[in-house]
Amino acid sequence: MTSIDLNADLGEGFGRWRLTDDERLLSVVTSANVACGFHAGDAATMRRVCELAAGRGVRIGAQVSYRDLAGFGRRAMDVPPAELAAEVAYQIGALEVFARAAGARVAYVKPHGALYNRVVRDEEQARAVVDGVVLADATLPVLGLPGSRLLELAAKAGLPVVTEAFADRAYTDEGTLVPRHEEGAVVTGPESVVARSVQLARHGKVDTLSGRRIGMRARSLCLHGDTPGAVDLARRVRAALEASGVRVEAFS
Repeated sequence: MTSIDLNADLGEGFGRWRLTDDERLLSVVTSANVACGFHAGDAATMRRVCELAAGRGVRIGAQVSYRDLAGFGRRAMDVPPAELAAEVAYQIGALEVFARAAGARVAYVKPHGALYNRVVRDEEQARAVVDGVVLADATLPVLGLPGSRLLELAAKAGLPVVTEAFADRAYTDEGTLVPRHEEGAVVTGPESVVARSVQLARHGKVDTLSGRRIGMRARSLCLHGDTPGAVDLARRVRAALEASGVRVEAFS
């Protein structure tokens, strides 16, 4: 039976402001990408999400970002490699405190937003992220886009790599994500998101924004927690995957 991990970005609030419905999403997903305070999240939020995830047996991942609370980590930045490596390790370490307190551990690392897109092609920034992960824990898996410089360098450094696809984001013909400022970058129709999820999990293919169908082999499937109706959509995706014969479980 085909299996796939289902992950979502969680803990994306700050102080009294909350963006994601963490508790309900944690009843659906198998992996939680927890904001570590640089693009969203704070100490209390991180602690709460780790406790909820551990209680439900959901794997905890560190979603690391550029230091950009005002821009939600989606603004392009030029950060010196040594500084970026230290900040990646810092974010992982902060989340690990709360994961351990909840009786769990940080199980993987995934970049967020502008950093995620930057390390697809930028070798210097990708290497800095890898250096930061190694500094924090040289056994941690790294989630990223298939064919990215990040995953290539992570593998060379001896880190486990996990390929990821997005059910609710549009792709270019080259297999990269369409920039968010472009029309059609986010797939909003529930039927389309569900159909894309099944196609990705069962056939390893995705339709690009231009209409081409390309290969996209992924071990984990991401749904964004900050989109309208995220919980209901996640439930529909999981139900459709299971109905099509796909086992939804955390990646090994």
